[in-house]
Amino acid sequence: MITRQRPAAWVIALLAALTAGVVTAGPAAADDDDEPARPDPKVELVLDVSGSMRARDIDGKSRMAAAKQAFNEVLDATPDEVALGIRTLGANYRGDDRKTGCKDTELLYPVERLDKAGRTDAKTAVATLAPTGWTPIGPTLLKAADDLTDDTAERSRRIVLISDGEDTCQPLDPCVVAREISAKGIHLTIDTLGLVPDAKTRDQLSCIAEATGGTYTSIRHTDELAGRVKQLIDRAADPVVTPTEAKGAAQCTDAPRLKSGLYTDREEFGEHRWYRVDVPAGKELRASVSVSADRAVNQDYGVLLRARRRAGARSYAARSPVTAVPTSSRRVCATRGRRRTAWTRRTSTGPPRRSACASATPSPRPPR
Repeated sequence: MITRQRPAAWVIALLAALTAGVVTAGPAAADDDDEPARPDPKVELVLDVSGSMRARDIDGKSRMAAAKQAFNEVLDATPDEVALGIRTLGANYRGDDRKTGCKDTELLYPVERLDKAGRTDAKTAVATLAPTGWTPIGPTLLKAADDLTDDTAERSRRIVLISDGEDTCQPLDPCVVAREISAKGIHLTIDTLGLVPDAKTRDQLSCIAEATGGTYTSIRHTDELAGRVKQLIDRAADPVVTPTEAKGAAQCTDAPRLKSGLYTDREEFGEHRWYRVDVPAGKELRASVSVSADRAVNQDYGVLLRARRRAGARSYAARSPVTAVPTSSRRVCATRGRRRTAWTRRTSTGPPRRSACASATPSPRPPR
């Protein structure tokens, strides 16, 4: 059910790739000598130091002790080219005044490259932490985004939020904060890790991550925490891919021709958008769609890519987010709409074609 009467608009990210086997055929890569050096990625680890971190339910020790041990391993393993910082929430104020508690966030270690002395200083700072106060996730995310913002547009930025509970500083909704950060277009991703989370904590942390294209991970062991944070820091060094704006057509014959890449479009519920992709002989079209609403909708809205070859050769329907079209097809149409529970397929004869069409249509999931 939509929360308001006006139709919701979706921002659609369409990823199309041509593959042969497991090899992705993307745009031709430039020679290493011609490729400009990428700015150092920036990562800020945001650690919840609220009172609930005293709980002793991770490998027989407190959540705080597990986090400290994991941070020591992470700091030793952080690549030299990554600028890393640490921010805390709920580390200083022990009182009951909500207004004061919701301002309790501190940059424990500045965002910078880590040399040997820097790694030691960061470990020492983390070692002093003790579970203390409130859980101001929303205000902390705003500060963390400011810590990572600079004049270099191409820089990769990542916040890794580690928390064991919900935000206690509503009405500043951390999900709304994450959407606002994403809308700034500063290449900032927020990944969230929940320490022994309950359902409400898991839902909130998942919402924060999804708003910026990040990931959520549930953590119950120290080695899981250390390993996942290391992965996310390493991922920050990956190249940033900025979606290209594409305006889909109302029918396949008028669809814009797209190359392998990442594209974005905007549409309303029930509206079809078509896109065309050339499929060379021996290649395979793989496409996925992710969506974000401009306002809240409930969980009864799904995504489906349906692929079919024009002229009636083959038709496929599959659950979101990925559909693959076999190499024998040359012209394929895919649509996003109601979620199906199984594959469907129609076959007939016809000559091979050389292009594929993809369409996206938001609509509610059928009742379960």
